[in-house]
Amino acid sequence: MSNFEIGLWSFPALLVLLFLRVPIGPAMALIGFCGTWLVTGTPNMTLAQLKNLTFGTFANYSFSIIPLFLLMGQFATISGMSRDLFKAAEAWLGHLRGGVAMSAIGACAGFGSICGSSLATAATMGQVALPELKRYGYSGRLATGALAAGGTLGILIPPSVVLVIYAILTELNIAKLFVAAMVPGILAAAGYMITIAILVRMKNEAGTVLERKTFEERLLALVRVWPVLMIFMAVVGGIYFGFFTPTEAAAVGAAGTGLLALFSGQLNLRKTGDAILGTAKSTGMIFMIILGASLFNNFLALTQLPQNTASWVGAQGFSPWLVLFAVLALYLVFGCIMDSLSMILLTVPIFYPIMVGLDFGMSPDDFGLWFGILVLIVVEVGLITPPVGMNLFVINALDKDTPIGETFRGTLPFVVADLVRVCILLAMPAITLGLVWLIY
Repeated sequence: MSNFEIGLWSFPALLVLLFLRVPIGPAMALIGFCGTWLVTGTPNMTLAQLKNLTFGTFANYSFSIIPLFLLMGQFATISGMSRDLFKAAEAWLGHLRGGVAMSAIGACAGFGSICGSSLATAATMGQVALPELKRYGYSGRLATGALAAGGTLGILIPPSVVLVIYAILTELNIAKLFVAAMVPGILAAAGYMITIAILVRMKNEAGTVLERKTFEERLLALVRVWPVLMIFMAVVGGIYFGFFTPTEAAAVGAAGTGLLALFSGQLNLRKTGDAILGTAKSTGMIFMIILGASLFNNFLALTQLPQNTASWVGAQGFSPWLVLFAVLALYLVFGCIMDSLSMILLTVPIFYPIMVGLDFGMSPDDFGLWFGILVLIVVEVGLITPPVGMNLFVINALDKDTPIGETFRGTLPFVVADLVRVCILLAMPAITLGLVWLIY
């Protein structure tokens, strides 16, 4: 069996391990270890690579941004600002049909801007918004579907841990990626709100329409969430305008949310320990996946699979747009069986060299930014599609009265909204890149 064939067979082997419920990190590490052994014919190089790769990967200064953003999300959850965000959005949108569900989307967007994690956004906002949606008479399908979809904003609106990892893998500028994600993130939140507005007119799933708040009451609600705005401006604005590096901005954000939780009276010694332990557990999980993906991708590099595939695609004369559509379609399929981080770590080292070698009429740097946002959006879809839609299970666990099948059906309109957004961004790359061109 040739090295190329060994590389091809590694994917079915990986899927078998995942089907047997082996965690994705150890599964990729095992396939990478055994595959390298088969290719080189000796365990010595494999063991040496394991030692050197582990140190080389985690000695990368850029990875220190991950635990800092995770700690920021932990403190944001403890501070209780999620309720203030929801009430502020409700003050502005609650008088509309479906306004309380729209408020949940707006609050998810706000919380995602200081959290960076989809699951944390979905879990936190679900605890706050789900009881309110039920109290106002929203159907379980619409309530859980909206919150599961709103949670996906946590990995698109900067700062985002997944965007950071994509930037490290592709050697792109993290600050530029954050800028590129801003308009698509706003478009995502607006698209979800429009979806809710259409649903409540087509089906009688919306509950009570709240009384319109006065302008003074709306302003007061905004004043209560000023710390969120300040932290977002400090982190994202500091990166945009060159005051901080992304890692420094993550440290500032973690410190800011920690102080906010302290001054709000929600942070004590026990909760601080819980936040640090939660950050350590999440960081360990992410780093295990990163190490497994590094071993697997190094094995694939030895087999020449990515390079030969890229050469083959280029030699076939396929339209670049056809290849792009095929890659995005594969991400939609992978999203049904893998989590978002694993997809990014496993596929970007393979797909990115293929895509960047095609002619889309833009510079490699611009293409990398545009492609990254498109990938992130289709990865979002995987978070709300069965059977491995993590946001669906998080929200459904908070609402024991709604069957999981109803939650699945409740997210379908939001999946359609995501696909429409992908088509818009494909047709008009300037939506993604315009702000980058303006600032840089």
